[in-house]
Amino acid sequence: MNALAPAASRTVLASVLAQFAPVLLTLLEGDSAVGELEERLVECARKAERQVNDEFFGGRAPTRQECGEEVEVDGCGGRVTRAMALGQRKHEVALRCAREVLQDLWRRPYSIEQRYRYYPNARLLETVSREEEARLLKEGCTKELWRTIKPDLVLHADGDRLRSVVTLDYKFPCPGTNVPQWKEYGDTSAYAGSNQGRLYMDALGGRSFLLSPRMGLSR
Repeated sequence: MNALAPAASRTVLASVLAQFAPVLLTLLEGDSAVGELEERLVECARKAERQVNDEFFGGRAPTRQECGEEVEVDGCGGRVTRAMALGQRKHEVALRCAREVLQDLWRRPYSIEQRYRYYPNARLLETVSREEEARLLKEGCTKELWRTIKPDLVLHADGDRLRSVVTLDYKFPCPGTNVPQWKEYGDTSAYAGSNQGRLYMDALGGRSFLLSPRMGLSR
């Protein structure tokens, strides 16, 4: 690897955040600090990709056919593909890593996998407690969570946990050559016509970004 690559990577990442979320330059007191935060959060995605692929495929990436194979059926009778199962496992690894990064570099409040209930017409947002979420999920095929969002990482400027400076989601496309994308909400969703990225910004404010192993930081 070119010895200049890490520095170049920091410059690109910092410039993206500086352009679209310039408030971070003030909160983190400079471009280099923004670059370090983003570089390390992106590296969490790459670490998760490597670790899980090592665990299940001996270090190689899964093929398109393997990604599409059904591996189980969930409690509601839904089809669970290998891509979905791998994505869940990679999220677990990436978020453990991200927690360490934020504890080290983000001296303000943050939320990891906080579920929110959002009513777009009323512009009302409320948190869903871990206990309530666990109870609803335990009930099985409930629709109680259909009007909710659950971003991976939300960085707050102060103690207001309903406002975001930046919201980030990890995406692990399978196969890895697929382009990471925000989830689009269909006609049966409470958020029909929108997607995750726009909804995060509508509900929480701030900018929303994707983090993925191949593309790094993207919108």
